[in-house]
Amino acid sequence: MADTATPDGGAKTAPVVIKKYANRRLYNTASSAYVTLDHLSQMVKNKTDFVVYDAKTSEDITRSVLTQIIFEEESKGGQTLLPIPFLRQLISFYGDSLQGVVPQYLEMSMTQFARNQEQMRRYMQNAFGFNPFQQFESMGKQNMAMFEQAMRMFNPFGGAAGGAPGTTATPHMNGATPPSSDTAAAPAAGGGTIDDLKRKLDELQNQLAEISKKP
Repeated sequence: MADTATPDGGAKTAPVVIKKYANRRLYNTASSAYVTLDHLSQMVKNKTDFVVYDAKTSEDITRSVLTQIIFEEESKGGQTLLPIPFLRQLISFYGDSLQGVVPQYLEMSMTQFARNQEQMRRYMQNAFGFNPFQQFESMGKQNMAMFEQAMRMFNPFGGAAGGAPGTTATPHMNGATPPSSDTAAAPAAGGGTIDDLKRKLDELQNQLAEISKKP
């Protein structure tokens, strides 16, 4: 498997190339064998990086295949990872002016959650009489509260994050009277709003980092 250069001068193993054919079969070019979505799911869990290309067009379809894996996992029944309110809220951001901000925030949140997960594993191994599930529940509530707070902060002029689908306005931050649609559109069009969002995202990242340090 070829190595690719990294910005710090080191070598990084190139991702495994998976080709998807018209019959929906997936071919692992590294092992020269056909694989299934379950195989790819296990590769993700093993932290094996891979990319998926359409065998005919050479288009990168990694995102759609990963989404398909999530769909298959959620359809198996039993314990799922994506609660319905979260899915509704996520869908509501498609086409919203904040759509470009959400992926960065979600990625940051999952990174912090993964760090909490490792901390949880250490507790389970080393702490006698400690109930890790209570701590896990507490961390989950903190993460969800942080997400909801961030969405309200990012979208003070109404719409997706604060109300049910179909609503057009939410209360303005700090209890102030919501601006009219004309005045609300003005700051959204300016560059200052994007800078504010980035600043608030940095602040939230620092807050999440502090949470992950707490015992």
